[in-house]
Amino acid sequence: MSKAIRIHATGGPEQMVWEEIEIGAPGPGQALIRHTAIGFNFVDIYHRIGLYPLPLPLTLGTEGAGVIEAVGKGVKGFKVGDRVAYGTGGPGAYAERRLIAADVLVPVPKGIADDTAAAMMLKGMTAEYLLRRTYKVKKGDTILVHAAAGGVGLILCQWAKALGAKVIGTVSTDEKAATAKKHGCQYPIVVPREDFAARVKEITKGKGVPVVYDSVGKDTFDKSLESLAPRGLLALFGQSSGPVPPFNLGNLARGCYYVTRPTLFVYNAARDDLLASARALFSVVKSGAVKIRINHTYPLAEAARAHEDVAARKTTGSVVLMP
Repeated sequence: MSKAIRIHATGGPEQMVWEEIEIGAPGPGQALIRHTAIGFNFVDIYHRIGLYPLPLPLTLGTEGAGVIEAVGKGVKGFKVGDRVAYGTGGPGAYAERRLIAADVLVPVPKGIADDTAAAMMLKGMTAEYLLRRTYKVKKGDTILVHAAAGGVGLILCQWAKALGAKVIGTVSTDEKAATAKKHGCQYPIVVPREDFAARVKEITKGKGVPVVYDSVGKDTFDKSLESLAPRGLLALFGQSSGPVPPFNLGNLARGCYYVTRPTLFVYNAARDDLLASARALFSVVKSGAVKIRINHTYPLAEAARAHEDVAARKTTGSVVLMP
């Protein structure tokens, strides 16, 4: 038996229940891991409220780090006692132990602590594909990052700076503006106090930016398009303010804009892509160019409090749950 945070109905944090679950032996291709740290991501809220519907009852959480306690038949490359992490394993992370497909696990190298690994796998690999594959950021680019003081935002800002780009970032408070600036965001914009599209045009001398990384969605989408340079790309990789309403594709014609809705699960679906993404992430963190900022930790049993604080925008950086 093990304990986990589960929901039996979608809704508010009050639906999250700390209860015992039964875990069997790993089947073919599976590993049994004991979590040492669990990452929190905004997608966990989407799953809880039913925005991204999943079968119930549901153990929340998609990211974690831990130690392998058993492996099933056919598992290669892993053994009992190995330190591993994952960010694409599907729901089930809010638990002391879980069964998981071994092919979504990556080995955690020396020099990377368990809580750091748990805090950065989904967010860090998201930053990797956005910066290196969705749009290949290069030296001299000026880019726009929304929610620049959030978990993904702080990684995006630091990594983009390391690639030689200038970063404009939106935040909700002056405190978060200071945090973003310390982590590579040269031009923090506090919204709604400032019109970020107008500010972007001012900073870029009317040119706009080649790419906008938007995890906010409904509240920022239109002005994200306004912020683009001709033939610029809007990468909509989240929707913390709600889904973007239907819009006329003809609106893209004024700048020949591109819009994409990328996900980590597609970008890293192939094992080789997953391993390459993780290696790039571990490398940039070990080099010191990207520092994983864990500002908030909560006992796993109190995960509902973490959900409340994140939804109320009381947090910055990464949030980690400790079993």
